[in-house]
Amino acid sequence: MINHVPPGLSSDTTEKARMELNENPDTLHQDIKQVRDMIVTRPDIGFLRTDDEFILRFLRARKFDHVETFRLLAQYFQFRQQNLDMFQSFKVDDPSIKRALMDGFPGVLEAPDQHGRKILILFASNWDQSRNSFIDILRAILLSLEVLIENPELQINGFTLIIDWSNFSFKQASKLTPNILKLAIEGLQDSFPARFGGIHFVNQPWYIHAMYTIIKPFLKDKTRKRIFLHGNNLNSLHQLIQPECLPSEFGGMLPPYDMGMWARTLLGPDYNDETEYTLTYDALHVRESCGGGGGEKDMMKRSQSTVEAAALRQMDRETSTPLLALD
Repeated sequence: MINHVPPGLSSDTTEKARMELNENPDTLHQDIKQVRDMIVTRPDIGFLRTDDEFILRFLRARKFDHVETFRLLAQYFQFRQQNLDMFQSFKVDDPSIKRALMDGFPGVLEAPDQHGRKILILFASNWDQSRNSFIDILRAILLSLEVLIENPELQINGFTLIIDWSNFSFKQASKLTPNILKLAIEGLQDSFPARFGGIHFVNQPWYIHAMYTIIKPFLKDKTRKRIFLHGNNLNSLHQLIQPECLPSEFGGMLPPYDMGMWARTLLGPDYNDETEYTLTYDALHVRESCGGGGGEKDMMKRSQSTVEAAALRQMDRETSTPLLALD
């Protein structure tokens, strides 16, 4: 039996979905059914969620191409099966995820860009490697995306990511091993139903250029075309994201970004640094702050995905060969 899929969209976004993503409300149920019917072809994967709302976000991420949609859906769950350690205690109050969120990984701006995309920001130099591993940061980013992608407007409009590399040291960069960078690419590019309209590098030093050259072969052409290396030229950033949408750190007209804002959003209105929370990310206040209106009341279902930890934990990926040797 096919569940009702509440649209939860503005008329502008509905039109955008039709024009850019080939979304047709008249065939939506049929599209979803065709993808769901393919699940039997992959008995090796545990598809832990297959409701209409969940499958719909994958269709939108792959412009309603059924085969590509199913490939992404399968990769989403396969990635979680293959990296069980990353998805144990995959919730906001997990100490390592909470710590990364409180350090601003990721930052999430309240207002979208001029295309309706949610702006995520990362200040790379804030990575205190004694507090957070790269895997902790990746988990916090993936969890944040899980929360945000519940909003159907963002399933269609997508995201834009700005990474500020100011003051990011060579020593910090040496921790970015090929294995963990490849893991991040698999998790974000190949296994998650988000549309990234742009990935912007700002103030990147030469060794980040070197790192980018090494990871380039793992990137799809489409992803490569959406990565912009601005250096210290904020004008080129402003040509793609209007200054009205950006905080002052990026030459924008908004006040400086408050690092704790997104953590407070996820952890609740009474959040402070001393309080431990047991809230998970299907909490009501998260739904409201992510733009869910009354019509979307039932849309904020838990979208993850904890697989029983029957398999062996992966080897620690952060002990592998450095991308950039210090000597």
